[in-house]
Amino acid sequence: MSTVSETPTLTTEARGAGHPTDDRTEQQSTARRSARTRRAGKRLVYHLAVLALVVVILYPAVWMLMSSFKPSSDIIGNINVIPETWTFDNYTKAFGGIAGISFWTFFKNSLILAVASVVGVVLSATVSAYAFARIDFPGRGVFFAIMIGTLLLPFHVVIIPQYIIFNNLGLVNSFWPLLLGKFLAAEAFFVFLMVQFMRNLPRELDEAARIDGAGHVRIFRSIMLPLMRPAIITSSIFAFIWSWNDFLGPLLYLKQPDLYSLPIALRIYVDQTSVSDYGAQMAMAVLALIPVLLFFIAFQRYIVAGVATQGLKG
Repeated sequence: MSTVSETPTLTTEARGAGHPTDDRTEQQSTARRSARTRRAGKRLVYHLAVLALVVVILYPAVWMLMSSFKPSSDIIGNINVIPETWTFDNYTKAFGGIAGISFWTFFKNSLILAVASVVGVVLSATVSAYAFARIDFPGRGVFFAIMIGTLLLPFHVVIIPQYIIFNNLGLVNSFWPLLLGKFLAAEAFFVFLMVQFMRNLPRELDEAARIDGAGHVRIFRSIMLPLMRPAIITSSIFAFIWSWNDFLGPLLYLKQPDLYSLPIALRIYVDQTSVSDYGAQMAMAVLALIPVLLFFIAFQRYIVAGVATQGLKG
């Protein structure tokens, strides 16, 4: 008679208990949950920081907009952003103008200066950039270095010499001192921007055009200008905004109130020797901001394309 020894058989649950594979799986799951928690925490901190930055940046604009609906007596010394008493009288006063001159006169002067600045910058900067980037002439490097050097020269250094020159020419109290430099490629920033953009364009385009008998004028008009559209639009945006917001230039050269631009008109509302109308000033500031905002929104997609465009591959 034989004896058969029976070995106890472990169930699946018993075998799985304390198994190294299951321990590793649980550790990996815990690590993944911890990683997700850390990523969620970082995203939360990032979004809170961005939100705080947006609040800081937009607070002046929001305060200006809300102040335009407040009575003038509630603007200074009142820490509340939301008006306690809403009024539209400030916009009525702003549209009515000041010193016997309507708002639309100031608006027209600013528009003339801004549009003429855009036209002058585009015409002069594109031609100058083509000469520096595509035409080999003696002293090109020296002239280009001198032009770039003017970027380091503060505007305040040349204020007095420029004023003396324009005064001797009889151009003070007109728009010419504010526009003449735009048409003479005196804005080195725009020339430099277009030169760098044009240098990224392949020279094979020029060579192919010359083989077909095209000269510099035809190459510039038919090839370069269409390809430079992002840079041209970017320069137009900057030229428009800078001219629209310019305060010092019109303050120096414009003496008659009917020639004032909007930034100068804003100053008239605040007079330390008489009553200051802060409400009308805030309303006019909002109205002056609208064209710049619309202009920027319409062409903002071209800014990055104009500044960061890479070279074309031929």
